[in-house]
Amino acid sequence: MAENNLDQQPQPAEDLQSKKKQSRKALFLLLAFAALIIVLLLPTPEGLSVMGHRALAILAFAVIVWMTEAVTYPVSAAMIIGLITLLLGFSPDPEGTGELLGTKEALKLALAGFSNSAVALVAGALFIAAAMQATNLHKRLALWILSRVGTKTNAIVMGAIIVSIILAFFVPSATARAGAVVPILLGMVAAFGLKNNSRLAALLVLTAVNAVSIWNIGLKTGAAQNMVAIGFIEDELGETIAWSSWFLYAAPFSIIMSIVLYFIMIRLIKPETDNIEGGKQVVQDQLAELGPLKPVEIRLIVLSIILLILWSTEEKLHPLDTTSVTLLAVSVMLLPKIGVFDWKSAEKLIPWGTIIVFAVGITLGTILLNTGGASWLSNTVFGSLGLDSMPLLATIALVSLFNIFIHLGFASATSLASALIPIFIALTSTLALGENSIGFVLIQQFVISFGFLLPVNAPQSMLAYGTGAFTVKDFIKAGIPLTVVGYLLILLFSATYWKWVGLL
Repeated sequence: MAENNLDQQPQPAEDLQSKKKQSRKALFLLLAFAALIIVLLLPTPEGLSVMGHRALAILAFAVIVWMTEAVTYPVSAAMIIGLITLLLGFSPDPEGTGELLGTKEALKLALAGFSNSAVALVAGALFIAAAMQATNLHKRLALWILSRVGTKTNAIVMGAIIVSIILAFFVPSATARAGAVVPILLGMVAAFGLKNNSRLAALLVLTAVNAVSIWNIGLKTGAAQNMVAIGFIEDELGETIAWSSWFLYAAPFSIIMSIVLYFIMIRLIKPETDNIEGGKQVVQDQLAELGPLKPVEIRLIVLSIILLILWSTEEKLHPLDTTSVTLLAVSVMLLPKIGVFDWKSAEKLIPWGTIIVFAVGITLGTILLNTGGASWLSNTVFGSLGLDSMPLLATIALVSLFNIFIHLGFASATSLASALIPIFIALTSTLALGENSIGFVLIQQFVISFGFLLPVNAPQSMLAYGTGAFTVKDFIKAGIPLTVVGYLLILLFSATYWKWVGLL
């Protein structure tokens, strides 16, 4: 009897919430498989190969899984590899031999993304971010800057933006940058006696995380999704974009957006105080806890400065490309005595799943391009809009709007870039953009990095949202004007600056 009573006791709310979440994820996964099957059962469109048709079915599955997070991104990557191997393996050989391609050859296609140089660059960037975390150098740099800006709230808002900008040059991971700055700002809020959900906390944290997103655009090495675009541009358009060239194109945009961010934030969110008494002391105390600069930090500073110089002078003063330079820096970081950390420390800090997802995204996009699936989808989605008869600026305007809208459903700009960049590359061929092809694709990559409208649109935003410092309503309130200004700047730059510097 007692056992029956125990069985009938109400379950904790957390357990019920977890079960509901798991049920939703299972439903979304079924939906993804249903989309896969439906697309496979449809007749193969005229002019599209069987492999292209099946690649589109896999894309439908991937997009739903990525949008709903039915499974984690690394798990989705493993599933996509399996689907490519099976579905393409049992497709007719594109060479026209009359035989099936075979799973052995299909598996080679499924794993091709792992040999892409862009994947190596992402891996190298994650090692650098891990080195910063292992030594706490990124935290020291953030604290040092904030200790110089004073205690006025507006000055700290500006300081948060400056920290995000400077860290972007040395920490090629948006999540790591946000993880360094946000706790410091919340510590300053606590020093004033306010809680994490205060207006002051919302102001500072939202400013920092949006600044991080803005500088994902400004630097080639600012975020992993940029490497997706670089990988496809190199493979499909036969061109590469030097670090300095990306900076020339995108940094002015990010600088203007950073200024706009400052004025939007100080006007939209009114804090409880205009002066954080004790905030500077908190920063000084945290700096004191870190102690004097350690030899390992000095070595990392020297290495980071050398790396930045080599990045910025790529194709100008030396023939070393960004990826090669980054991997050389990583090898030095791991050396005993002269390095900054060992392999055991590194492997605990590296999000290995990110590398796998990135490689599989490159694979799927490449297959879509090579099988004609991306071209067919591009023509279907954009063909009815009559883009081929429109001026380039109007085309950029319409496609950018589509890009912003579709981002609302994605929690990862890397997965969004994997899905959309191949379609945009195919669109450049359809529209016969010629020498403007790279510029068009790069501009759309800038838009992919926006992520200002919802916290779920970027990992760094979700990290900040998890602190409870702001609500979704707060995020949207700041995000709408940021997105509108960003969109208008895209059009203004397309009509002026990017023409002047030769991007378009």
